Amino acid sequence: MSDDLLAALCLVLVLEGLLLFAAPGLWKQAVAQLLERPDQSLRAAGGVMIVLGLVALQFVR
Repeated sequence: MSDDLLAALCLVLVLEGLLLFAAPGLWKQAVAQLLERPDQSLRAAGGVMIVLGLVALQFVR
């Protein structure tokens, strides 16, 4: 794996940890709401997030 990919994965862990550390109750509510959503809705949201992330990465690089 490249160093950039490893650094990005580490930052994801930091951000996820910050959310859990700062607002665990809010995180639980968000997860509960996600469990109620249909798979197609989550898949579409994931696709949008991927595209937005790739576009943002192009602007950063």
